[in-house]
Amino acid sequence: MNENRRTTLQVAGGAGLYAALVSIGMLKPGIASAQAFDRAAFQAKGIADTLKALGAADATESKDVTIVSPDIAENGAVVPVGIRSGVAKTQMMALLIDKNPNALAAAYDLLEGAAPEVNMRVKMGQSSDVVAVVKADGKFYMARKEIKVTLGGCGG
Repeated sequence: MNENRRTTLQVAGGAGLYAALVSIGMLKPGIASAQAFDRAAFQAKGIADTLKALGAADATESKDVTIVSPDIAENGAVVPVGIRSGVAKTQMMALLIDKNPNALAAAYDLLEGAAPEVNMRVKMGQSSDVVAVVKADGKFYMARKEIKVTLGGCGG
């Protein structure tokens, strides 16, 4: 794959689900233009740098964005996390994990009319803040939650 492109779904093992969601029109096709995210966003090391790379440095905290996850994950190799948006005209959702080597864990471009909710399983090497970023009607919103990990998922 060309390094200057990215797939809309950056979750390990998600290719089958991704193909199914594209085929039923719930996600946009696999390659997104640099206007939404580029390689820099997936390579950024912390939350602040990743928000800047996404163009979301001015994201507003919102109670309409919810992170659905356990407060304590017993196995960091498989942490279930969901993002729900109550913001009208949600276009994009992204999940950032502060203490992971690369903060941006997943990014989803949603088609108009799609339910503004995504669920995934992510790997977390240690307890960390996670941030959900939502783009809706050209504005960015976010929510933050700490997830404690008892058994690390990155070699632990």
